[in-house]
Amino acid sequence: MNNSYPVAGQSLDHTPSIDFRSDTVTKPSDAMREFMSQASVGDDVYGEDPSIIELQNKVAGLLNKEASLFVPSGTMSNLIATLSHCQRGEEILIGDQYHICSHEAGGASVLGGIVMHPISTTYKGYLTASQVQAAIKVDDAHYAKTKLVCLENTVSGFVQPQAEIENIIECAKKHQLNTHLDGARLMHAVVSTNKTAAELCTGFDSVSLCLSKGLGSPAGSVLSGSKTFIQRATRLRKMLGGGMRQAGILAAAGSYALDHNVELLKTSHQLTQFFAKQLALIKPLTIDLNNVETNMLFIDFPKAPNRDVSLGAFLLDFGICIGDSHTCRIVVHLDTSREDIDLTLEKIREYYSHCL
Repeated sequence: MNNSYPVAGQSLDHTPSIDFRSDTVTKPSDAMREFMSQASVGDDVYGEDPSIIELQNKVAGLLNKEASLFVPSGTMSNLIATLSHCQRGEEILIGDQYHICSHEAGGASVLGGIVMHPISTTYKGYLTASQVQAAIKVDDAHYAKTKLVCLENTVSGFVQPQAEIENIIECAKKHQLNTHLDGARLMHAVVSTNKTAAELCTGFDSVSLCLSKGLGSPAGSVLSGSKTFIQRATRLRKMLGGGMRQAGILAAAGSYALDHNVELLKTSHQLTQFFAKQLALIKPLTIDLNNVETNMLFIDFPKAPNRDVSLGAFLLDFGICIGDSHTCRIVVHLDTSREDIDLTLEKIREYYSHCL
């Protein structure tokens, strides 16, 4: 799927009033900012920031892991995880559209000398244990040594089947492989399935939880695992330049998000369903409502024959950003209101008015 990510060369001259490109565009709420301003801080490289310690303990408890580590970004969290699990020349088995493989600049390979073996997934990101089993290398000097299985949940807004995740983990353990979960949008899966985060993470050796996407924090992710794993991860965080000082201000935002914003994700899901149903009523648009599970929808926006510009360019004139690729990813988030969606629908109908 074309995710319509804002990339180099496609940045906007100004921040749009309504932005559907990603849930990374959320801004801290006034209440979150106030909570951040009250944060107790210390030097985290010395392990002395009380707000970071509180967040790390909170996430470790949430995921039922022994320990956690606060890091600046989800990309760094996943990189640290792969470097902690694998040595140079060892191999990761991973879905071909998972973020670590496709959208993190090949960091595990470039910086860690780790081989990535992409496995084809369905359009919903599904992998099976039989696919993983077939990809595991025999112990032969000709091959990279398989060491780690990386999964992701959600993938392009799709919740991954928990039973198959458990089968994959069982397969990995049978072959003495470690497992890592990129849980960038894990809490969307939590509210969608009514399972706890710990239930969705059972059996994983490490989990990365992002705070700056749907949860609305300005920055940061938390990596969790065993105490031994987090000790190694802490060293790697320093090596990669991720050691921070009085970063408790950011950690406080993450704590606030986990305490107050998880339930709000349900509203994002409901608004996404509403948006999709209304788009399906606009000619010439088509959308499969069965493929709208959480806060994302994907839709083709053909250029109207009586318009000089694409829909994306047309909407920008009204302060609305959806990206500007043919197949567009629309992401509904904490800063998206029903009024935002209503206005966007009004302008999309206007753009395609000749088809009504």
